[in-house]
Amino acid sequence: MTTRTAPRTPPAALAFGPPRPLLTGAVFLVTLACGIAQLVHRPLYEHVVRDASRIDHGQWYRLLTGMFFQDGWASGLISNLLLLAIFGTIAERVFGRWRWLVLYFVCGWFGQFMSYIWLNPVGAGNSMCVAGLIGGLATVILLAPRRYGVMPPVPLRITALAVPVLAVVDTILHDNHGLPCLLGMILGFLLLPHPER
Repeated sequence: MTTRTAPRTPPAALAFGPPRPLLTGAVFLVTLACGIAQLVHRPLYEHVVRDASRIDHGQWYRLLTGMFFQDGWASGLISNLLLLAIFGTIAERVFGRWRWLVLYFVCGWFGQFMSYIWLNPVGAGNSMCVAGLIGGLATVILLAPRRYGVMPPVPLRITALAVPVLAVVDTILHDNHGLPCLLGMILGFLLLPHPER
């Protein structure tokens, strides 16, 4: 295996996936459509929200629908879609589409499940899915020098080092984004794109 010399723009050297974020765009549009439907018909939320008492009675689909609707309503929809557009695009460019799918939905479902059984039994939102993408990207940045011969800028490396620390603190504070982020780091390691040979 040969390592590459770090280019002038190191982050560009970590772009192994397709140039157009079509998958991110598709998930963005579906999430947007669900959010608009929720805002237009407010009773819809009660049928799709992650609700532990209703999940206990067999409505397991709520662990899936909880990833597409927002407990923050309009403000939650806007902020979560913005985060999806930013980190989803970067992650798709780095990991490619099938790895993106694994990171986004496995981490999102894991976050929904852990919220159901422990952290936050009622709620909804795709932010835990995005937390998984952030965890995966942090792993790529931290391992870039050794695996790809690329040295990301210092601020980017410091941010990546802060991700697991903040994820642990987040979990201690009983928020439900830390665990999906940590799982994203683990999956990011297992799904690291192969360097060019």
